[in-house]
Amino acid sequence: MRKQLNHLKKMAGAMLLFTVLVSSCKKSEKNETAIPKDETATPRALTLVWQDEFDGNSLNASKWNYENGNLGVNNEKQYYQTSNVSVSGGNLIITARKQSVGGQPYTSGRINTNGKFSIKYGRIEARMKLPMVQGTWPAFWMLGSNIGTVGWPKCGEIDIMEHVNTSNSILGTIHWDNNGYVYYSNNTTTTPGDYHVYAVEWTSSGIRWYVDGNLYATGNTTNNINGTDEFHKPFFIIFNMAVGGNLAGQTINDAALPTSMNVDYVRVYNIT
Repeated sequence: MRKQLNHLKKMAGAMLLFTVLVSSCKKSEKNETAIPKDETATPRALTLVWQDEFDGNSLNASKWNYENGNLGVNNEKQYYQTSNVSVSGGNLIITARKQSVGGQPYTSGRINTNGKFSIKYGRIEARMKLPMVQGTWPAFWMLGSNIGTVGWPKCGEIDIMEHVNTSNSILGTIHWDNNGYVYYSNNTTTTPGDYHVYAVEWTSSGIRWYVDGNLYATGNTTNNINGTDEFHKPFFIIFNMAVGGNLAGQTINDAALPTSMNVDYVRVYNIT
């Protein structure tokens, strides 16, 4: 989500570093040290280490921080504010509205666990239902906990799930620094307007992306290959919904607002 305006210019080197594991994805790059294919949803033993079931009537302040304001990234059009985040009916609800605040024509919500929870390696998953509205860009993602000292992209970024507009595609992406900004991204098809479980399984050898237990992409980070040392340090969790921006574009269906992304739960497991 923190992708800069020139990010498309620097992707070529990164795209050569990974092997994609499903035939529906249009990647053919060679990776001689790729992680072996793993079709199971929960390989190895999993131990639950952190969760939020969103069963109350307000956001748990011991687990989450609100991010407020105009962050000035990706040509996004929203102003983040606390009032656009709620907990109801067993769900975290982040709502985008047509509302002018702080010089921005829309409002939305963004929360993170920075300083309250972080993890290095594990299975990170959330069950979510997303809006199918032109101009929306909901995301479930992670940033390196050292962002305050090294900045982005040197901190690294793991996008567990991004969705834009009315597409049936879900994106999984990593961003990092390898003598300059690089990224790897892939996608799969699902029904984002329904509930699905989006997850990564992240180990010392790489990152695997799943939807409902179906593996659709793998990134190799073994031995810091191609400058991927960022992905061997702790990360924190983020949920947000942008309005407009580089991925979603600048055409926004105002008539469909307000609209919300719903998160049934988020759970983090150690993998042993």
